[in-house]
Order: sequence, then C-alpha cells, then structure tokens
Amino acid sequence: MEKVLVFGAKGQLGSCLQDAIQGSPWQSQTVFYDSSACDVTKEEDLTKAFKEVAPTYVINCAAYTAVDKAEEETLKAFEVNAKAPECMARLCREYNTVLIHISTDFVFDGHQDMPYKEEVIPNPLNVYGTSKWEGEQRISSTWHKHYIIRTSWLYSIYPPNFVHSVLRLAKERNKLTVVADQQGIPTYAPDLAAMLLLVLESKHLPFGIYHYANKGIASWYTFATAILKMAGSNIPVTPITSEQFPAKAIRPKYSVLDTSKIESELALTIPNWEVSLKRCMDRLKESLN
Repeated sequence: MEKVLVFGAKGQLGSCLQDAIQGSPWQSQTVFYDSSACDVTKEEDLTKAFKEVAPTYVINCAAYTAVDKAEEETLKAFEVNAKAPECMARLCREYNTVLIHISTDFVFDGHQDMPYKEEVIPNPLNVYGTSKWEGEQRISSTWHKHYIIRTSWLYSIYPPNFVHSVLRLAKERNKLTVVADQQGIPTYAPDLAAMLLLVLESKHLPFGIYHYANKGIASWYTFATAILKMAGSNIPVTPITSEQFPAKAIRPKYSVLDTSKIESELALTIPNWEVSLKRCMDRLKESLN
C-alpha cells in the first residue's frame, strides 16, 4: 500500500492538506508529522520518521516563512528551508520515495513584467527567497524523483496570514496603509492542497518544477481592499509605496507565477483569486457564528 508522509502538519498548508485528505482514499495512508513529532532540522528525527513510515511520497510543508525575521535569523532560515529539504531528498533517494516540496515566488527578483515561467533562473532579493532557492537546488542535485511546487501569497482560515492580519488591524485602527506597488497572486491554501492530491494521484506527471497559484493578479492594496469589502468593513485604506513601508527584507515588485504548465499537465481549472477569497471569507464567517 502506498504511504504518504507529510512534514509541517500544523502549518497553514499542512492544516489544509489534513482537511483535504479527510474522507479521501489517502486518509488511511497518510501520516502527518508536526514540529513536535519531527524537528526537520535534525537528521535523526527525519531518519526516524522515514523508518517508521517507509513512505511512497513525502510532502514537505515545513518551512521558515518569516520573511523579515529571516534577515536576522539567516542560519535558522537556511536550516529549515535548505538543509532539511536536502536531508529529505537524501532519504527519499535511499527509500526510492517521491519528494513533493513547496517553494515560493520569492525566489524571483520581480524585474520582469510578465508572469514567471518555471524555466526562468531565480534571483532572490532577500534571505528567505535565497534559502528557498538553495533548498530547490539541493533537492535537484540530490534526487531526481521530485516535484518542486512554487506558490505565492498563501492564505487560509488558519492564521497567521495576510487575511487575518488585515482583519485584525481593521479592528485595532481607524485607517490602514497598504503597499500598492508589489504585484503577485493571492493563493488559497485549500486550492493548493487539492492540487497536491492530484499530484499524488497522477502517474504520468513528469518530475520537475511547477508553478501553482490562483488566477488573476493583485497588489497587497487590492488584496486588502477585497478582504475588507467582503468583511463588510468601511475602514479607509490608503495605498503606499514599498519605500514608505518599513520592512527589513526587500520584496519583489512583480512575482506573478505562470501556471500554464501544471494546468496543462493535470487538466486543471484554477479559480480566480477573488473567487477563492470569497470562499475563505465565507468559512471565516461560519466559524464566528
């Protein structure tokens, strides 16, 4: 029987993956490890997990995602985002396991003005992006049976994420200022989780790098205004530039991902980000009632 081992079980994507697997044929075949059960930065923990499960597939949802904090915690970011995936790839090679690894749009510098295809050479601007790109390279040079899935601006009902931050700040303040000159695609984590199940089920998908994000394009400003509108909030929101917003890490000005490759390979129809945001907001409202 095929077995699936998931790292990062209590993170945003890991939580959504647990939801997606409920009631599916994969439910009884999947083992979820959170950081208390397996510290991915410790080789002995990873080795023990592989020995216990003997997985057919590994899905690595574990990541260091604090973009600004990574500028100061460089070693920690690289341990989680580069060293751990390399160790997983080495163990996958030993067990002949397929590795599905989640990466980010922040591997790109944002200097182009058209959606990024998979073959564009990354050039990250910050420590977080650099650590994720390093992780990708280490996987690629260690084990060929891998899928690297780059995604962007991930959010869900599970905090912390941008949706929860905007809703919290709207309660705490009289007005908001949000960066308007960074463009990307908000991606609903349950949509990504559903796609990962399709990857598990597909027996023909070629190994390699794939981009997955919702359809459309947004700035953080347009994303924030959509969140507040759906929440029924009338709080004023002022657009500002990146230079006006104090952040330790430089972000790409444009990190829209081209998803045509995964759409074609899996015959996917990907929802627009506003449609998926509405689903998220509806779920949040339900949880409050």
